[in-house]
Amino acid sequence: MSVLVLAGGAVGCGAENKDGGERTVQQVLTAAYEKTAEAKSANVEMTMSMPAAMEGGGDVSMTGVMGWDPTVMDVTVKGSMLATEPDAPEQIRMIWRDNVMYADMGAAAAKDMDGKRWMKMDLGAAAESAGAEAGGAMLSGMENMNQNPVEQLALLLESPNLKHVGEEKVDGVAAQHYKGTLTVKEVLESNESLDVLEPKERQQLLQNVEKSGVKGYDTEVWVNDDDMPVRMDVGMDTPQGNVDMSMKLSDYGAKAEVEVPPAGETFDLFEMIKKLGEIADDEGALDEGTLDEELAQLEDLGLGSGV
Repeated sequence: MSVLVLAGGAVGCGAENKDGGERTVQQVLTAAYEKTAEAKSANVEMTMSMPAAMEGGGDVSMTGVMGWDPTVMDVTVKGSMLATEPDAPEQIRMIWRDNVMYADMGAAAAKDMDGKRWMKMDLGAAAESAGAEAGGAMLSGMENMNQNPVEQLALLLESPNLKHVGEEKVDGVAAQHYKGTLTVKEVLESNESLDVLEPKERQQLLQNVEKSGVKGYDTEVWVNDDDMPVRMDVGMDTPQGNVDMSMKLSDYGAKAEVEVPPAGETFDLFEMIKKLGEIADDEGALDEGTLDEELAQLEDLGLGSGV
Protein backbone atom coordinates (compact mmCIF):
# COMPACT_ATOMS: atom_id res chain seq x y z
CA MET A 1 0.00 0.00 0.00
CA SER A 2 1.47 3.31 -1.00
CA VAL A 3 1.67 6.18 1.42
CA LEU A 4 0.25 9.35 -0.05
CA VAL A 5 2.01 12.38 1.38
CA LEU A 6 -0.49 15.12 0.72
CA ALA A 7 0.57 18.30 -1.00
CA GLY A 8 0.20 21.55 0.84
CA GLY A 9 2.24 20.81 3.95
CA ALA A 10 1.07 19.95 7.45
CA VAL A 11 -2.20 20.64 9.14
CA GLY A 12 -1.11 21.72 12.60
CA CYS A 13 2.28 20.99 14.12
CA GLY A 14 4.22 17.78 14.57
CA ALA A 15 6.97 16.72 16.94
CA GLU A 16 10.45 18.20 16.94
CA ASN A 17 13.36 16.82 14.96
CA LYS A 18 16.29 15.51 16.97
CA ASP A 19 18.16 18.65 15.90
CA GLY A 20 15.43 20.80 17.46
CA GLY A 21 13.61 21.74 14.24
CA GLU A 22 9.87 21.33 13.80
CA ARG A 23 8.57 18.43 11.69
CA THR A 24 5.32 18.39 9.77
CA VAL A 25 2.57 15.94 10.69
CA GLN A 26 3.28 13.99 7.51
CA GLN A 27 6.98 13.77 8.35
CA VAL A 28 6.27 12.39 11.83
CA LEU A 29 3.76 9.81 10.64
CA THR A 30 5.86 8.81 7.64
CA ALA A 31 8.74 8.13 10.04
CA ALA A 32 6.36 6.10 12.24
CA TYR A 33 5.16 4.19 9.18
CA GLU A 34 8.71 3.32 8.10
CA LYS A 35 9.88 2.26 11.57
CA THR A 36 6.76 0.19 12.21
CA ALA A 37 7.11 -1.56 8.84
CA GLU A 38 10.73 -2.34 9.70
CA ALA A 39 9.82 -3.78 13.13
CA LYS A 40 7.46 -6.35 11.51
CA SER A 41 5.87 -7.45 14.79
CA ALA A 42 4.83 -6.37 18.29
CA ASN A 43 2.90 -7.40 21.35
CA VAL A 44 -0.67 -6.17 21.15
CA GLU A 45 -3.59 -5.40 23.47
CA MET A 46 -6.81 -4.63 21.62
CA THR A 47 -10.38 -3.88 22.67
CA MET A 48 -13.39 -3.62 20.39
CA SER A 49 -16.91 -2.51 21.24
CA MET A 50 -20.04 -2.84 19.10
CA PRO A 51 -23.53 -1.59 20.05
CA ALA A 52 -25.98 -4.17 21.41
CA ALA A 53 -28.45 -3.27 18.65
CA MET A 54 -25.96 -4.51 16.04
CA GLU A 55 -25.84 -8.22 15.18
CA GLY A 56 -22.96 -9.76 17.09
CA GLY A 57 -22.75 -6.67 19.30
CA GLY A 58 -20.84 -6.58 22.55
CA ASP A 59 -17.28 -6.19 23.76
CA VAL A 60 -14.17 -8.19 23.05
CA SER A 61 -10.52 -7.94 24.09
CA MET A 62 -7.47 -9.51 22.49
CA THR A 63 -3.91 -9.93 23.79
CA GLY A 64 -0.91 -11.63 22.24
CA VAL A 65 1.59 -11.16 19.44
CA MET A 66 0.98 -9.83 15.93
CA GLY A 67 3.22 -9.79 12.87
CA TRP A 68 2.65 -7.92 9.61
CA ASP A 69 5.40 -9.10 7.29
CA PRO A 70 3.98 -11.68 6.82
CA THR A 71 0.60 -11.29 8.54
CA VAL A 72 0.40 -13.60 11.55
CA MET A 73 -1.30 -13.56 14.94
CA ASP A 74 -1.36 -15.72 18.05
CA VAL A 75 -3.77 -14.12 20.50
CA THR A 76 -6.24 -14.86 23.28
CA VAL A 77 -9.72 -13.37 22.81
CA LYS A 78 -12.40 -12.92 25.46
CA GLY A 79 -15.51 -10.83 26.03
CA SER A 80 -19.28 -10.76 25.72
CA MET A 81 -19.13 -11.30 21.93
CA LEU A 82 -18.10 -14.90 22.62
CA ALA A 83 -21.13 -15.64 24.79
CA THR A 84 -23.35 -16.86 21.95
CA GLU A 85 -24.28 -20.04 23.81
CA PRO A 86 -24.57 -20.86 27.55
CA ASP A 87 -21.62 -23.29 27.35
CA ALA A 88 -19.48 -21.09 25.09
CA PRO A 89 -15.82 -20.83 26.19
CA GLU A 90 -14.94 -17.77 28.25
CA GLN A 91 -11.87 -17.19 26.10
CA ILE A 92 -10.62 -18.45 22.75
CA ARG A 93 -7.10 -18.73 21.42
CA MET A 94 -6.93 -17.56 17.80
CA ILE A 95 -4.13 -18.16 15.31
CA TRP A 96 -3.90 -16.33 11.96
CA ARG A 97 -1.47 -17.32 9.20
CA ASP A 98 -1.63 -17.25 5.37
CA ASN A 99 -5.06 -15.54 5.53
CA VAL A 100 -6.46 -18.52 7.42
CA MET A 101 -7.79 -18.17 10.96
CA TYR A 102 -7.91 -21.00 13.50
CA ALA A 103 -10.00 -20.75 16.66
CA ASP A 104 -9.64 -23.11 19.61
CA MET A 105 -13.28 -23.83 20.46
CA GLY A 106 -12.42 -25.87 23.55
CA ALA A 107 -12.99 -29.38 24.82
CA ALA A 108 -16.78 -29.12 24.70
CA ALA A 109 -16.72 -28.42 20.95
CA ALA A 110 -14.24 -31.25 20.40
CA LYS A 111 -16.77 -33.73 21.78
CA ASP A 112 -19.20 -32.77 19.01
CA MET A 113 -16.57 -32.65 16.26
CA ASP A 114 -14.88 -36.07 16.49
CA GLY A 115 -12.24 -34.74 18.88
CA LYS A 116 -11.36 -31.74 16.69
CA ARG A 117 -11.27 -28.55 18.75
CA TRP A 118 -9.77 -26.09 16.21
CA MET A 119 -12.19 -24.36 13.83
CA LYS A 120 -10.55 -23.35 10.55
CA MET A 121 -11.73 -20.33 8.54
CA ASP A 122 -10.07 -19.79 5.16
CA LEU A 123 -11.01 -16.14 4.73
CA GLY A 124 -9.61 -15.63 1.25
CA ALA A 125 -11.31 -18.73 -0.18
CA ALA A 126 -14.60 -17.75 1.46
CA ALA A 127 -14.53 -14.25 -0.01
CA GLU A 128 -13.60 -15.53 -3.46
CA SER A 129 -16.39 -18.13 -3.57
CA ALA A 130 -19.17 -16.14 -1.87
CA GLY A 131 -18.72 -12.75 -3.60
CA ALA A 132 -19.43 -9.28 -2.31
CA GLU A 133 -22.50 -9.75 -0.16
CA ALA A 134 -21.33 -12.72 1.88
CA GLY A 135 -17.63 -13.49 1.54
CA GLY A 136 -16.45 -9.93 1.01
CA ALA A 137 -18.46 -8.54 3.90
CA MET A 138 -17.38 -11.41 6.13
CA LEU A 139 -13.72 -11.01 5.24
CA SER A 140 -13.97 -7.29 5.85
CA GLY A 141 -15.45 -8.05 9.27
CA MET A 142 -12.73 -10.57 10.07
CA GLU A 143 -10.17 -7.92 9.16
CA ASN A 144 -11.35 -6.05 12.28
CA MET A 145 -9.32 -8.63 14.17
CA ASN A 146 -6.29 -7.89 12.01
CA GLN A 147 -5.58 -4.22 12.59
CA ASN A 148 -2.23 -4.13 10.84
CA PRO A 149 -0.54 -1.01 12.29
CA VAL A 150 1.40 -0.36 9.07
CA GLU A 151 -1.82 -0.30 7.05
CA GLN A 152 -3.52 1.88 9.66
CA LEU A 153 -0.69 4.41 9.47
CA ALA A 154 -0.85 4.38 5.66
CA LEU A 155 -4.60 5.01 5.83
CA LEU A 156 -4.09 7.85 8.27
CA LEU A 157 -1.54 9.48 5.97
CA GLU A 158 -4.11 9.35 3.18
CA SER A 159 -6.66 11.31 5.22
CA PRO A 160 -7.41 14.71 3.62
CA ASN A 161 -7.86 16.33 7.04
CA LEU A 162 -4.93 14.93 8.99
CA LYS A 163 -4.10 16.94 12.11
CA HIS A 164 -1.98 17.00 15.26
CA VAL A 165 -4.20 16.95 18.36
CA GLY A 166 -1.49 17.48 20.98
CA GLU A 167 0.72 15.70 23.49
CA GLU A 168 -0.89 13.10 25.77
CA LYS A 169 0.29 10.21 27.94
CA VAL A 170 -0.35 6.56 27.10
CA ASP A 171 0.27 4.31 30.12
CA GLY A 172 2.42 7.04 31.60
CA VAL A 173 4.53 7.55 28.47
CA ALA A 174 4.46 10.89 26.61
CA ALA A 175 3.17 10.61 23.05
CA GLN A 176 1.95 12.86 20.25
CA HIS A 177 -1.70 12.36 19.24
CA TYR A 178 -2.72 12.55 15.55
CA LYS A 179 -6.14 12.14 13.94
CA GLY A 180 -7.74 11.89 10.51
CA THR A 181 -10.99 10.70 8.89
CA LEU A 182 -11.67 8.59 5.81
CA THR A 183 -14.80 7.73 3.84
CA VAL A 184 -16.01 4.15 3.41
CA LYS A 185 -14.89 4.24 -0.22
CA GLU A 186 -11.36 5.33 0.70
CA VAL A 187 -11.05 2.55 3.29
CA LEU A 188 -12.35 -0.20 0.99
CA GLU A 189 -10.10 0.94 -1.85
CA SER A 190 -7.11 0.62 0.47
CA ASN A 191 -8.11 -2.79 1.87
CA GLU A 192 -5.78 -5.21 0.07
CA SER A 193 -7.56 -8.25 1.55
CA LEU A 194 -10.52 -7.50 -0.73
CA ASP A 195 -8.42 -7.81 -3.89
CA VAL A 196 -9.92 -11.27 -4.43
CA LEU A 197 -13.22 -9.60 -5.35
CA GLU A 198 -14.12 -8.57 -8.88
CA PRO A 199 -14.62 -4.80 -9.48
CA LYS A 200 -18.38 -5.30 -9.65
CA GLU A 201 -18.34 -7.18 -6.36
CA ARG A 202 -16.25 -4.50 -4.67
CA GLN A 203 -18.73 -1.89 -5.86
CA GLN A 204 -21.60 -3.96 -4.47
CA LEU A 205 -19.81 -4.28 -1.13
CA LEU A 206 -19.31 -0.51 -1.04
CA GLN A 207 -23.00 0.06 -1.74
CA ASN A 208 -23.99 -2.45 0.94
CA VAL A 209 -21.83 -0.74 3.56
CA GLU A 210 -23.07 2.71 2.59
CA LYS A 211 -26.69 1.50 2.74
CA SER A 212 -26.05 0.35 6.30
CA GLY A 213 -25.62 4.00 7.26
CA VAL A 214 -21.85 3.98 7.82
CA LYS A 215 -20.40 7.29 6.63
CA GLY A 216 -16.72 6.93 7.40
CA TYR A 217 -13.99 6.13 9.89
CA ASP A 218 -12.08 8.19 12.45
CA THR A 219 -8.48 6.97 12.71
CA GLU A 220 -6.14 8.08 15.51
CA VAL A 221 -2.58 7.27 16.54
CA TRP A 222 -0.31 8.16 19.47
CA VAL A 223 3.41 8.18 18.60
CA ASN A 224 6.18 8.13 21.22
CA ASP A 225 9.52 9.94 21.13
CA ASP A 226 11.08 7.05 19.18
CA ASP A 227 8.53 7.52 16.35
CA MET A 228 6.78 4.24 17.28
CA PRO A 229 2.97 4.04 17.61
CA VAL A 230 1.97 3.10 21.15
CA ARG A 231 -1.78 3.31 20.61
CA MET A 232 -4.08 3.26 17.57
CA ASP A 233 -7.86 3.82 17.55
CA VAL A 234 -10.50 3.40 14.85
CA GLY A 235 -14.06 4.67 15.34
CA MET A 236 -17.10 4.18 13.14
CA ASP A 237 -20.50 5.84 13.57
CA THR A 238 -23.44 3.61 12.57
CA PRO A 239 -27.24 3.98 12.89
CA GLN A 240 -27.10 1.42 15.72
CA GLY A 241 -24.38 3.28 17.61
CA ASN A 242 -20.61 3.63 17.70
CA VAL A 243 -18.17 0.85 16.82
CA ASP A 244 -14.83 1.49 18.52
CA MET A 245 -11.49 -0.30 18.32
CA SER A 246 -8.44 0.59 20.40
CA MET A 247 -5.08 -1.13 20.15
CA LYS A 248 -1.94 -0.68 22.26
CA LEU A 249 1.41 -1.83 20.88
CA SER A 250 4.62 -2.63 22.74
CA ASP A 251 7.83 -4.67 22.50
CA TYR A 252 8.29 -4.06 18.78
CA GLY A 253 10.16 -6.88 17.08
CA ALA A 254 8.68 -9.47 19.49
CA LYS A 255 8.92 -13.05 18.26
CA ALA A 256 5.95 -13.81 16.00
CA GLU A 257 6.59 -17.33 14.75
CA VAL A 258 3.08 -18.77 14.61
CA GLU A 259 2.47 -22.53 14.37
CA VAL A 260 -0.91 -23.65 13.03
CA PRO A 261 -2.76 -26.64 14.55
CA PRO A 262 -2.30 -30.09 12.95
CA ALA A 263 -4.82 -30.84 10.19
CA GLY A 264 -6.15 -33.79 12.18
CA GLU A 265 -7.25 -31.44 14.96
CA THR A 266 -9.14 -28.96 12.76
CA PHE A 267 -12.56 -28.79 11.12
CA ASP A 268 -13.35 -26.37 8.29
CA LEU A 269 -16.25 -24.05 9.11
CA PHE A 270 -16.92 -22.99 5.53
CA GLU A 271 -16.83 -26.58 4.29
CA MET A 272 -19.49 -27.39 6.88
CA ILE A 273 -21.65 -24.48 5.73
CA LYS A 274 -21.13 -25.41 2.08
CA LYS A 275 -22.11 -29.00 2.79
CA LEU A 276 -25.18 -27.82 4.66
CA GLY A 277 -26.21 -25.69 1.69
CA GLU A 278 -25.75 -28.59 -0.72
CA ILE A 279 -27.90 -30.83 1.48
CA ALA A 280 -30.65 -28.21 1.65
CA ASP A 281 -30.53 -27.49 -2.10
CA ASP A 282 -30.65 -31.14 -3.16
CA GLU A 283 -34.39 -31.48 -2.55
CA GLY A 284 -34.62 -34.76 -4.41
CA ALA A 285 -32.22 -36.41 -2.01
CA LEU A 286 -32.82 -34.41 1.15
CA ASP A 287 -31.86 -36.43 4.19
CA GLU A 288 -33.54 -34.71 7.13
CA GLY A 289 -31.46 -36.66 9.60
CA THR A 290 -28.21 -35.51 8.02
CA LEU A 291 -29.49 -31.93 7.77
CA ASP A 292 -30.52 -31.95 11.43
CA GLU A 293 -27.12 -33.34 12.41
CA GLU A 294 -25.26 -30.60 10.52
CA LEU A 295 -27.49 -27.91 12.00
CA ALA A 296 -27.00 -29.32 15.50
CA GLN A 297 -23.23 -29.17 15.11
CA LEU A 298 -23.37 -25.52 14.07
CA GLU A 299 -25.73 -24.71 16.95
CA ASP A 300 -23.37 -26.42 19.40
CA LEU A 301 -20.63 -24.10 18.17
CA GLY A 302 -22.86 -21.05 18.51
CA LEU A 303 -22.92 -20.62 14.71
CA GLY A 304 -26.34 -21.89 13.75
CA SER A 305 -28.23 -18.62 13.85
CA GLY A 306 -28.91 -17.22 10.42
CA VAL A 307 -27.42 -20.15 8.46
